[in-house]
This record gives sequence, C-alpha cells and structure tokens, in this order.
Amino acid sequence: MDAGLLQAVILGIVEGLTEFLPVSSTGHLILAGDLLGQQGERAGVFYVAIQTGAMLAVVWEYRTRFFRVDLDLWRNLAVAFVPAAVLGLLFAKYIKAYLFHAVPVALAFIVGGIVILLVERRQFAPRVDDTRVMTWLDALKVGIAQCFALIPGTSRSGATIIGGMLFGLSRRAATEFSFFLAVPTLVAAGAYDLWKNRNLFSADDLGMLAVGLAASFVSAFVVIRWLVRYVATHDFRPFAWYRIAFGIVVLSTAYSGLVHWSAA
Repeated sequence: MDAGLLQAVILGIVEGLTEFLPVSSTGHLILAGDLLGQQGERAGVFYVAIQTGAMLAVVWEYRTRFFRVDLDLWRNLAVAFVPAAVLGLLFAKYIKAYLFHAVPVALAFIVGGIVILLVERRQFAPRVDDTRVMTWLDALKVGIAQCFALIPGTSRSGATIIGGMLFGLSRRAATEFSFFLAVPTLVAAGAYDLWKNRNLFSADDLGMLAVGLAASFVSAFVVIRWLVRYVATHDFRPFAWYRIAFGIVVLSTAYSGLVHWSAA
C-alpha cells in the first residue's frame, strides 16, 4: 500500500476509535500525525475532514431517529450547535496556531482527566433519563459545555458527556446526545475547513481522504455500539486515568528529548 494511504488508514482508525470516547480524538490525531511526520495546516485540515466518517457512523447507527421527523431532536441539536460554532469561527485561527502542538495537548489531557475524576466522585440524581425528553435549555447547557472542546486535547465527547451529567442528564442520555451533537458540529467544521483550505489539496488527494473517511467510519461504528453498552454499568474513571498517564508520557518524552515533538 502507498505510504500516504497507509497513513490515512492509521489516522482514520485513530479518529474513529477516539472520537466518541472522552479522550480527545483531535489530541490523538495531532500526536499520531506528529509521529507519522504529518504536521502543518494541511494535516490539521485532514484531521477535521476525516471526522465526517465517524459522524456517518452515528447517522447510520441512529438512522431511525435521524431520518424521521423528530422536530424536538433537531431543535435541540440546532440550539446546542450554536455556541461552539460561533466561538470556533471567531478563534479557530488562533487555536490552530497556538494549541495544535504536543505540550498544550498533553496538558489538556491531564486537566481533562482530573476533571472527570472529580465529577465521578459526585453522586448524581439525573432528572433526564432519555434524550427524547430533553428541553432546549438542556441542549443549550450541553452546547456551552462543548465550547471547552475547542481546546485540542480536551475532548468534545468528554466535555459534552460530563457537562450533560453535571446539568442533570443520565449517563446514557448524555452519551447519546453527545453522539447526536457530533453530527452537525463536526460535519459543519469539516466541510467549512476543507472548503476554506481547498487550495491545499488536489484531485490526487481524493483517494487519501476517502480511505481516511472509510477507516474512521468502521472504527467509530464499533466504538459507538461498545460505548452504549459500557456506560450502562461503568463510569469514566478508566478514561480519566488513561488521559492523565498519556499526558504525562507525552510531557516526559517532550522535555527529556526522547521524542522530538514538533513545536512542542
């Protein structure tokens, strides 16, 4: 297999495996891409573009909800989408310039892990057990929580799931709404970023993008089904400890010189 296509497969699998877990897919893509020699603006656009594959996995898994007239769901998604969309448009340039690097990502991993541990210590009495009974205000609160995910390494899924739990959603409802909210958020981000930076790609790159999307779709589909079963009987502490350990490893390798992360 061509080296470029192989890298696209690897990055697509990384994206799909991490998009819906509270571990930050963007952070993992930045670090994996760095190890594979994929840096710069073009790589950043590719990372955002292949997220669409993971979103298609959500649409397929929940197709009965997406393809029927569910006005409450679409209203809630529209409300929750707005806060991060506005902040993303305003600050995307600065986020990519200053935060798409190993050390900021590693720090966000560690801080996010600590936040998850603190939240999991609390006892929750959820008032919303099903996404079908969420109000627009519930959706807005989750949308505000999603804004923290603009910081690479924070985790969009982590921010929306943990935020949803803090705002009264059950673990399952918060997880499912996080899945749903990913669709408009990341498809819009991917389409906008790819169009704005279309001059960085050519027709020869279509195969690479298609392979990355396909790998992302397949791996995300597996994770979605597994995670719904997992949250029924488990909490998110293992992911928190993983985030902290992974962040420490990245910082240690960066400052010891063992790994020469770009712009670390």
